[in-house]
Amino acid sequence: MLPRRDNFARIVEDEGFRNGLGRDAALNLDEHWRGLRRFASAPVDVIDMFSGCGGMSAGFASVNSIVKSYRIAMAVDIDADANETYAKNIGLQPLALDVARLSNNPKKAADMLAGFRTSMDTPLVLIGCAPCQGFSSHRNAAGQEDLRNSLFVNFAKIAVAVQPDVIVVENVPEILSDRYWPLVAEARRVLAGAGYISRIAIHDMAEFGVPQHRYRALLIAMRRPFEMPRGFLKRSDSRTVRDAIGHLPRIRPGEIANFDQMHVTANHRPSTVETITAVPKNGGSRPWHAGPDCLRRAEAKQGRAAYEDVYGRLWWDRPAITITAYARNPASGRYVHPEQHRGLSVREAALLQSFPGNYEFCGSFDSRFRQIGNAVPPAFAAYLATHLLGEIFRTNPISKEHSDITCSIGPSFSRLIPALKAGHRTIADRTKRVSSLTRSA
Repeated sequence: MLPRRDNFARIVEDEGFRNGLGRDAALNLDEHWRGLRRFASAPVDVIDMFSGCGGMSAGFASVNSIVKSYRIAMAVDIDADANETYAKNIGLQPLALDVARLSNNPKKAADMLAGFRTSMDTPLVLIGCAPCQGFSSHRNAAGQEDLRNSLFVNFAKIAVAVQPDVIVVENVPEILSDRYWPLVAEARRVLAGAGYISRIAIHDMAEFGVPQHRYRALLIAMRRPFEMPRGFLKRSDSRTVRDAIGHLPRIRPGEIANFDQMHVTANHRPSTVETITAVPKNGGSRPWHAGPDCLRRAEAKQGRAAYEDVYGRLWWDRPAITITAYARNPASGRYVHPEQHRGLSVREAALLQSFPGNYEFCGSFDSRFRQIGNAVPPAFAAYLATHLLGEIFRTNPISKEHSDITCSIGPSFSRLIPALKAGHRTIADRTKRVSSLTRSA
C-alpha cells in the first residue's frame, strides 16, 4: 500500500505515481473509507446526479483519505431509500428531485446547483449515471425513436447549462447498441455544441479491482483533449469471490448475523433449499432433475439445457458474475453461495460490488439489493477519481493515438460476453473493430 501523503502536485504531474495511487485507492478502498476525511473545501467539487446509494460518491470521497481532493457538493436522486442510504454513509442529504423534470428548464437547474458549489472558479465534476430504465424505446406516430424521452439526453442538456469541467456517465453497454445509439449520438451532439469533447469506452470492472465481471460503458467529456482511464489488473490477477466474502461467518437462510445486520439472506422456501443443496459446491450448476418443473419443460421444448445459470453457485476463486438488482434470488442466475446452501446476503452482494465493509443500506430487503445492483462500484469510482485529478489539472499534451467507440457496437453487447469471459476476445478487439468500421464508412 502506498504511504499516505498530501502531495497534490505530485499526483497531478507524475502519471506513474498517480496510476499507483489509483490502484491503491481501488484495491484498499475499505481501509481508505474507514480513514475518510470530509472537507468543507477541496480542490474539486463533485455533484452526483442519479446518485443512488452513493457508489460513485463513495469512491470519490475515499480518495480524500490519501490526499485532499474532492468535496461532494450535492447529490440528486428520486429514490427515497437510496437517498436515506446515501445520507447515512456519505453524510450529505441528496435533493429528492426528478432529473427528467429538471431538464425541462436546464438553466433553472444549473442556477440551483450553482448554489452548492464552493465557487464558480472551483473545478467541477458532474456525474450522471442514469438508471438503465431510462433507455427505453419511445416511438412517435411515425415509428421513430423519440430522442426527447431519454435520461441520457436530458442529463446532457443539464450538463451544458451547468458547464462543469468534467462530465462522467457510466451505464450498461447496451446503450451503445443499434437500438440506443441514436440517444447517445444526440447527447454527444448536445455536448459538442457546447464545446465538449466526449470519449466512450467499455470496461470490465474486474480490471479495476472489483471482484465481479461487470461490463460498463463509460463516457467522459471535457472541453480539451484528455486521456481515458485504463484497467490495471490482468484477468489472472482479478479479485475473487473468496477475496471479497471469504471472511464472513456462516449463516442460514433468513438468519441475521449478530455482528452485522446487513449479513442476512432471503428466508428461502424448503423447495428452494432442496434445489440449492443438489447443486455441486464451488461453481456447480443445477442438475437437470433439480428445481421447478418449468425448467425441465423449457429444456424439453428447446431440446437442450435451458437457464443453465439459474440456481448456480459462484466460484470461490473467480470473480462473481454481474451483481444485479435481482441478485437476492437464486432463481435469477448464478447467485448461490459457493458452499453454503443459500443465496447471497446483502453484505455479500455489497462486498462483491466493492462497497466498504461497514456501508449500511436502508429500506426493505428487496430495496437494498436494488440499490446495490444499480450502483457504480466504489473501487472503480476511486480509481476514476484519481485519474481525473491528473486530467483536470493537466499541463502537458496527450497522445493523439487512441481507440474510442464512435458508432454503434452492433445489435447487442450481451452476445459478446461469453467470448469475452472465455478470453477469446477482448473489449479492446471490439473497440478497434468499431473504430475501423467508422473510419472506412
